[in-house]
Amino acid sequence: WALHLKNVTVSLSGQYECSFATYPYGTKAAKIQLIVKAEEEQHYVKEVRLNQTLEIPCVEDTTSENLSNYPLKWLVGENGRKEELVTKEPSCPAVYRNSSMLDGQRVRLGSNYTLKIFPTKITDDGRVFSCHVAYHPERVQKSSTTVRVFGK
Repeated sequence: WALHLKNVTVSLSGQYECSFATYPYGTKAAKIQLIVKAEEEQHYVKEVRLNQTLEIPCVEDTTSENLSNYPLKWLVGENGRKEELVTKEPSCPAVYRNSSMLDGQRVRLGSNYTLKIFPTKITDDGRVFSCHVAYHPERVQKSSTTVRVFGK
């Protein structure tokens, strides 16, 4: 016995019960609590040396083919503010925002949707770069990486 749910949304969260009559034992029942998460988020810390290339994967353990079908965006957070760096819609070229300059054109989207920053600067220390992949309007996966820059 199985319940199949299609087009799952957060509103489907709740307790589900399956009951059926058996002979001669009577009614049998089972309950399950379903929690539908709107967002999944992972946090990482990445260390890099000053003036080196920093490459941050969008989502760990996911191939670029899996990401190419979904809209994604990279943001940078600093001092409680978040700014959009680059967005990528399926079958469209990447769109870079003004903030992607980060003191010059140092930010690029890699072929596998990694964020590449070159050269790293001391001002990158403590910045949080996050990638948001919209698998569905109600299902967004986020990956945040805090950068630690070290001098030589």
